[in-house]
Amino acid sequence: MSPSAGVTRNTLRQQIADALRDEVLAGRLPPGREFTVKQIAEQYGVSATPVREALFDLSAQGLLASDQHRGFQVREFTVADYRAMAEARALVVEGLFRNPAEVAVRPEGLASIRRRAAEAVRAAKGGDLDVLIGYDLRFWRELGQFVLNPYIADFLTRLRVQAWVFAVHRLRRDGMDENVLWFGHEELVEAIARGDHEQVHAEMRSYYGHALAWADRLEARETEGNAEGNGEGDGEVRADGPSSGPGSAMPPQSPESPGHCA
Repeated sequence: MSPSAGVTRNTLRQQIADALRDEVLAGRLPPGREFTVKQIAEQYGVSATPVREALFDLSAQGLLASDQHRGFQVREFTVADYRAMAEARALVVEGLFRNPAEVAVRPEGLASIRRRAAEAVRAAKGGDLDVLIGYDLRFWRELGQFVLNPYIADFLTRLRVQAWVFAVHRLRRDGMDENVLWFGHEELVEAIARGDHEQVHAEMRSYYGHALAWADRLEARETEGNAEGNGEGDGEVRADGPSSGPGSAMPPQSPESPGHCA
């Protein structure tokens, strides 16, 4: 293979992976959706090799599950998965900000992060989920550039994307408001810029508190839905069953997750 051919294939591989990731994050490829390499190759009009590589890349990132006989499917994250993501990120970020040697805040990078923060909050308040996801991911990715350990930065970015995969279809189904979404991006940036570690911790606790409280609410609704579906609760078996998901008020109080612009 010539060098140019290798570059072209790798570029195509990345483009396909990016396009499919965007489809998953937009909720157009819902959890459990199955597809094969052949179907995706035909959809994009390309050969199977870069498609297969792209799908394996997304599988390695935890966004797809693969099966030797059934192909690939969008991974279905549970409420327990989501809670574990939020708790893992909270522990890592808490540790980072308690050890200043692991974080190098570069003033020249703050202007761009401030713009991302403002756009994320604007999108959240306006209910524009597609715009919110994009700016939210950029916001946290650029903040992650202050982390001196690239493995930790990659880990946090990966969890953030997975959390959005969990959240997006629930938010589209049930709606979103200030009780579900976290609007503290700008306050967090300014606390970081001032070097105010106590305020940074307070903002992150607020962020994660939203995430974990939402997980509690989802879990309660799913439990209630299962009970009613089994004829428990009011004693009536309902064929359709109640919908589960966020949508009602939920108090803040701990650090990082999706839907919460985080």
